[in-house]
Amino acid sequence: MELPANPFKAALNRGPNYGCWAGFGSGYAAEVLATVGFDWLLIDGEHAPNTVPSILAQLQAIAPYSSAPVVRTVNHDPALIKQILDIGAQTLMVPMVESAEQAVALVRATRYPPHGIRGVGGGLTRATRWGAVVDYLANAHQQLCLIVQIESRVGVDNAKAIAAVDGVDAVFVGPFDLSTSIGRAGDPGHAEVQALIAYVLEVTRAAGKAAGILAPIEADARRYAAQGFDFIATGIDIPLLRDAAVAVVQRHKAREVEESPKTEDD
Repeated sequence: MELPANPFKAALNRGPNYGCWAGFGSGYAAEVLATVGFDWLLIDGEHAPNTVPSILAQLQAIAPYSSAPVVRTVNHDPALIKQILDIGAQTLMVPMVESAEQAVALVRATRYPPHGIRGVGGGLTRATRWGAVVDYLANAHQQLCLIVQIESRVGVDNAKAIAAVDGVDAVFVGPFDLSTSIGRAGDPGHAEVQALIAYVLEVTRAAGKAAGILAPIEADARRYAAQGFDFIATGIDIPLLRDAAVAVVQRHKAREVEESPKTEDD
């Protein structure tokens, strides 16, 4: 059996690619998202209530569809990274990367010796299709995609060095954490934050790497696409559901008020 291709990595230079955060921690919900046409889906292991088994269930649910899965880890733990790779994730997003040294360590966590420290699971792992993939140990890195997140002022200061690390495929900017780190909490559109985002994009593209960003507001997404970001998260499933539910409730509550009978006192 051939090593499965990574559609997210293949599409990085054909952007912009539009994605959605999958935060419910549910294979059922992730499969719903996979049917609507997003280019990629982010299975969030950082802020969503996910575990390795729930991430696996979502990878399996998304697999029959064209949306490419990306898994965000909760931290830099190489043992957890090993587990997530072993269950078949090929694209990882790692939060809060602030130095080239951290980026190098993350690359090593995704590589087998002598180029890294990833342990060999062999026929136990879904990544090898339980031993069916020919020469997996030698070739796995070819289809792996490592995205590092820059979401602090320290990360921005070191963005050029981070982007230059061999084995880092893409850099993803977290506007909300970045704005908070410089004292502009809740205001990622502030000129100071936008200048930092533009700098990260500039040095990332200069390094020949792809750049991504979170932009759930349509005007922001359009602006970032025009600036040259390669992949953009334009939706987050939980607020999408909540906003739609609130709109339905408000619409029907307003109708009840309009249609309620008038009394003589009115």
